Order: sequence, then C-alpha cells, then structure tokens
Amino acid sequence: MEQIVAFCRPGFETDAGRELTDAAARVGVFGYFEPGPAPGILTFNLPGPATAKNLMAALPVDDLVFVRDWFVVITDIQLPREDRVGAVVEALRDSDVVLPHCSRVDIRLTETNDDHDLANFARKWMSPLSKALRAAGQLEQDPKADAPGRLELLLLSFERVIVGVSIAMNRAQYVSGIVRLRLPDEAPSRSALKLEEAWKVFLPAERALDYLGGGKQAVDLGAAPGGWTWQLVKQGMLVTAVDNGPMNSQLMASGQVTHVKADGYQWLPKRRVDWMVCDIVDHPRRTAAMVVDWLSGNLCRYVIFNLKLPMKKRFDEWLICREILESGLANSDRAFRIRARHLYHDREEITCFIERLD
Repeated sequence: MEQIVAFCRPGFETDAGRELTDAAARVGVFGYFEPGPAPGILTFNLPGPATAKNLMAALPVDDLVFVRDWFVVITDIQLPREDRVGAVVEALRDSDVVLPHCSRVDIRLTETNDDHDLANFARKWMSPLSKALRAAGQLEQDPKADAPGRLELLLLSFERVIVGVSIAMNRAQYVSGIVRLRLPDEAPSRSALKLEEAWKVFLPAERALDYLGGGKQAVDLGAAPGGWTWQLVKQGMLVTAVDNGPMNSQLMASGQVTHVKADGYQWLPKRRVDWMVCDIVDHPRRTAAMVVDWLSGNLCRYVIFNLKLPMKKRFDEWLICREILESGLANSDRAFRIRARHLYHDREEITCFIERLD
C-alpha cells in the first residue's frame, strides 16, 4: 500500500486529513488518513488501485488549505548508530519504488522538534549523505541540475527516518510549507508577518510588482494598531485604515495613511481601490459575505482576508465560507480566482486571497 506524508500546523491533523481525503475523492483517488509520527504530520494511505502518482498528477498541493506540503513515502528506516548513511543508501537500493530523477536531497525535521543535537546532526549529515547518494547513482551528479523529483528525508530521531520523494511540479514553494520571516522592530504588531507571508505564498514572485507596485491604493479594514497597514505602506501604497481603535503614531507620520474611525464591516470607499485587506476577528461567514459585496460591487481588484475558524469545526466552517464566496461571486459578471491557505504565521485562522481576473 502506498503512502503520502502530509504536513500541516500541529493540532490541525484531522482538518488536513479530512481535506485531503475529500479532495482526493473528488479526483477519483480513494484513501484514508492516520495521525503521523509527530504533531503536524499525517499519513495518507492509498490501498489502490489509484496510486500516489495518480493523486499527485490530479491534485495540486496549492489547491489545499490545511495541507502545507507533502511527499510520497519510499521507505521507513531504522537507523543504526554505526552507519546511518549506509542504511539510507542500502534501503533505497532495495526499494522496489521507481524513483524520478533527483538532483538533491533535503533533510526535514518536525516542526515541534526541540532537540538541538538532532538539528545539528541533520546539518552535518547532509554533506556525507549527498556524496554517498551520488556515488551510488541515486542522485544526479550535478546538484543544480533540473530534476523532476527531490529526495526527502524526514528525520524523526537519531534512530528513525522516513525517506520519500517530492515532485518538482507539485510541492510547496517552501520546505514543509513553512515561510520563516523576521519581524522588524518598527512593525506595529506581529500580524504584519501574516500579510507578508500571504504575498509570498499567493503572488508569483516574477509578477510581484504588478500586484504591489506603482503607488496603488488600499483599504485596511480592522487596521489598528497597523500591522497590515505598515506592510502596505512599505510597498508605497496610499492606505485608508478603517478602525475605531488607535493607529501606530509612527505609521501615521508616514503621510501615506488616512485613519477613518468606523466599523470595518459597515464602511465603504467612495471610489474603487486596488487592494482591500481585512484581519477582523469576527464570525467568518460575515467576513466572507462582506468580501463578496466588495468584489461583486467592483470596489477593489485584490483581497486578502482572514477567517477565524471555530476550534471544533474548522474544516466544516471553511467549506461553508468557501460556498459563500464561490456562490456569491458566481453571480457577478466578472471572473475571480480564490485561494486559501493555513499560513505558518496563522493560528486558528486561515488566510484567503481573491483576485479579479479581467
């Protein structure tokens, strides 16, 4: 039976598993999930006849919300203390899995790993392991060569590693789907990292200026104290910050921000803007309906917003909100693209990006 290892935020394994099971069934691949060997990991079992290759070919990981990244399992190895490198080489040689060509190997640790010795070992292990795999013909000789696959080692402990392969055209842009960012001292709040990560995940890097450049106009609903407004200002945008609460004084001194004291759900702009962003902690269905009104009313072109999900029904609530968004926008005479992701810097919320395509 084939298996896929999938990564999610620790504590969201059931949400990610249900999502993956449902999404796979929609493309004709049937399987079931189990908790993985550590928090933030689950295994998806494919008893057949459809294979992991079939699933990877039909379901883009970018279409998933709670699943951040994944790879196909080749083997699960018990590592002997005396020759851990040799154990990996031998296990791959003995495997009956037909591997795509790989030019590099990545060693992953679990998100909850706090063993600094294991992290240090992983860094030092990379070089001798790569050399041995190349010598055995299990990796391309040129580590920079384009290759359809990448060898993945999920190092669980000094004694155990899960070996797999990820597909170049269908894996997360960032390893394990984790975008690690540093919060600048001048940022008004940690929420600034969520908008920065959303841009990195949702916007193609080669078109970032098309989305963010050129002195665009933006509205930040629920802006105080100004974490998201600060990110918009950094991009050179003129921002209307809507919130009854106080804004960061240094941010207001930029001259790029107009503070409107109003309820973010009730306020509307007098003319169309480029961006609307919203990080209001409220009922997610209300937020979804508000976003539909903004987009169908042609009040903005791009939207990024958070949906705060109830703890015991997170996946179910997302399905309801997705239906509100899809059905509401289907009534518009414009076309839209909807994407959503449980970002690394999110907690109980997910972040959504919608853009008008015309």
